[in-house]
Amino acid sequence: MATPLSDPSLSPLRTIAVVGLGTMGTGIAEVLAKAGREVVGIDISEAQAAKCVAALESSTARGVERGRLTEQDRAEILDRVRTSTDLRAAAGADLVIEVAPESYEIKQQIFRELDGIVRPETILATGTNALSVTRLAADSARPERVLGLHFFNPAPAMRLVEVVSSVLTAPAAVTAVTDLALDLGKEPVAVGDRPGFVADGLLFGYLNQAAAMYEAKYASREDIDAAMRLGCGLPMGPLALLDLIGVDTARTVLEAMYAASRDRLHAPAPILKQLSEAGLTGRKAGRGFYTYETPGSGTVVRDALTPLEGGSLAPGREVRSVGVAGSGTMASGIAEVFAKAGYEVVLAARSEEKAQTAKARIGKSLSRSVDKGRMTAEAAARTLDLITPTGTYDDFADVDLALEAVAEDLEVKRHLFAALDKVCKPGAILATTTSSLPVVACARATSRPQDVIGMHFFNPAPAMKLVEVVRTVLTADDVHATVREVCGRIRKHPVDCGDRAGFIVNALLFPYLNNAIKMVQEHYASLDDIDAAMKLGGGYPMGPFELLDVVGLDVSLAIEKVLHREFRDPGLAPAPLLEHLVAAGCLGRKTGRGFREYAKR
Repeated sequence: MATPLSDPSLSPLRTIAVVGLGTMGTGIAEVLAKAGREVVGIDISEAQAAKCVAALESSTARGVERGRLTEQDRAEILDRVRTSTDLRAAAGADLVIEVAPESYEIKQQIFRELDGIVRPETILATGTNALSVTRLAADSARPERVLGLHFFNPAPAMRLVEVVSSVLTAPAAVTAVTDLALDLGKEPVAVGDRPGFVADGLLFGYLNQAAAMYEAKYASREDIDAAMRLGCGLPMGPLALLDLIGVDTARTVLEAMYAASRDRLHAPAPILKQLSEAGLTGRKAGRGFYTYETPGSGTVVRDALTPLEGGSLAPGREVRSVGVAGSGTMASGIAEVFAKAGYEVVLAARSEEKAQTAKARIGKSLSRSVDKGRMTAEAAARTLDLITPTGTYDDFADVDLALEAVAEDLEVKRHLFAALDKVCKPGAILATTTSSLPVVACARATSRPQDVIGMHFFNPAPAMKLVEVVRTVLTADDVHATVREVCGRIRKHPVDCGDRAGFIVNALLFPYLNNAIKMVQEHYASLDDIDAAMKLGGGYPMGPFELLDVVGLDVSLAIEKVLHREFRDPGLAPAPLLEHLVAAGCLGRKTGRGFREYAKR
């Protein structure tokens, strides 16, 4: 059944000019036309204007094929859009949206010309995400009618629209474009005038850190991208997203953000400048962090920079049995993962009773899998039979891999590794699931540091596909090779990284979360608006404050402190608001109150 076209009666902005018909301008024109607006598309290039029309024809044809539009709908949409290479075509517009290149000079020239063309009541909106809306307004003859209207790419699909007002903007203009955004089926979020606004203000700092991580050769581009997709549920990895956005565009946004904040986390990573000046600007150029089949293509092809897949070439060790130390959710989940893969598992806790409780938890998890049709009752029984609970680590004497999942306390882990060193047979691999502590410190607690490695699973272990494989400067090649091979057998995706705070995921995730807290602390935007911006504009499965409350504010603060201590960067210092909430005992969902309040269970 075709979707009916929107009723344009909700907003007085009936005729809208779009200046700049690149990918974003074309997408905005499509959204407006589908919502019943008359659209004037303007571009200095006849070829670009023709390309816009062709793109609209193609997009609406797909809409008909998929049953979202009728042929009549399609004809009406195409009739509503006319294109021109003359800015004077905007003379009758109620609203002009410019999406020209991110340059003050270009945008100022467009606005000055429009001042002499459009009616006095016409609203002028800039699509910038990096430049000052206030500065553009101040240079206009009608500053009270100038604001920012920031759509996200692709405009037809992304629901977020940031409405940016300056101190000069008239409230009536803000109301008019907000009503328009709602009529377009979008979610408008009101934000103040600072580079990046909300979504890009958080997103580009994270992208910049990912670029710096890759530039430092800490991890491969594939592993960085896979870690953030699989570890955080993001739709794209950061380096692939930089290529999609445009490396040059990202550099421009970051430079504007750094000029405003002087936060070193926003200082563009040198690799962004190198790639930009070499013309390797991402998908549009056919090469950026990755190489693409053709300019504009999203198909990645192998190139000389692609690392060998599969990790170390050293032969691995044989692993038939696994010991898991711990009785909490993570230990139970890891034991379940190995048993499902056919490994014999010894599950050791501080007491026989705790170990039996952990096995019972696994039994309930397997029963749920049976109820949902994910495995048979027979397979669940076989899996549970492979797990032997015990109250002593002495039963690790014959395991080939001993993996600890105890409290995130270095002294506790060092004490445990010293015990495993005495119990486990020669050649057994000793692994830690730590998410923030130095793996080498665990290794040094043993007489065999070459056998120690990090295996950072993500919670819940049975569901999450990612494992960060953390080798220290002392880890043997065959230990690394074995762990990567074991990850494959338990159907997890291993990513390699070095032994430094945060590894890949937390090192990129928690500064982003910390910056979100700073936005609220500075009264720039509300919790709800920030969460909505990142879900609707960035495609994140959860907003930053939803995620912080789930993770636990105490856990988040501990990780922030570790990152700050490791990298000594003032920008990584935990936000005072986070420290205050933790001091007050507001730790998130587990206490019923964090950034938000939750109903007691």
